[in-house]
Amino acid sequence: MWEWLLSPIDAMRAHEVGFNTAWHARLMVLGWGVLIPLGVLAARFFKIMPGQSWPERVDNQAWWVAHRVLQYLGVALSAVALWLIFGEARGGLHRLLGWSALALMLVQVLGGLLRGTKGGPTELAPDGTPRGDHYDMTRRRLIFEYCHKYLGYVALLVAMAAILTGLWQANGPIWMWLSLALWWGLLIGLFRALQRRGMAVDTYQAIWGPGAEHPGNQRDPIGFGVRKPGGETRHQMAEGDAGLTPPG
Repeated sequence: MWEWLLSPIDAMRAHEVGFNTAWHARLMVLGWGVLIPLGVLAARFFKIMPGQSWPERVDNQAWWVAHRVLQYLGVALSAVALWLIFGEARGGLHRLLGWSALALMLVQVLGGLLRGTKGGPTELAPDGTPRGDHYDMTRRRLIFEYCHKYLGYVALLVAMAAILTGLWQANGPIWMWLSLALWWGLLIGLFRALQRRGMAVDTYQAIWGPGAEHPGNQRDPIGFGVRKPGGETRHQMAEGDAGLTPPG
């Protein structure tokens, strides 16, 4: 069994990689295969923490701290991993996927820096009003929300493909393939379980509550499978007026 687990996935090729390549792979797998997916789960499912007395208690920032720390660590590991193999003359699908994932990562970082102000009752503008890009859901914030959420998932899928093609290129041993399959299977199972429990909630309501006085509550939540825990969306209410059954 141990011999089989330690043998390369392709018996016709040897598993021989240099120091830089080995550590490039380890750091990329740790960053994109472990830390960044955990950061995505934290941001998607834990905006309202289990046991939190929402909406009496709003803006629990545990998810934000976890998301930011995990993503920044993933970015840092990616930078070191890139430095380790930068300049090596290697082509192929793995290189294309790797650079694509890094380009999408850069878009995510720049988008986060340019997302605008938060605003709201707890972060008043200099004129004493709650105005802010997020609180008012300005065009700037809407662009960020759509790009950050959808491109984030695209980046994650591209990175997973890059990891698999890199593992094949290095002819990694069978235990590596099985470990990745088990870990990603666990993450997918956790994602499905949390989604079914309705824990993917609207960021806006998680921060400011469901009150009609908050301008962003007049909009439908952004992102697939995201719900407003404090009431129906405009789309759902329109369906109800038309005699249709709102989605669960």
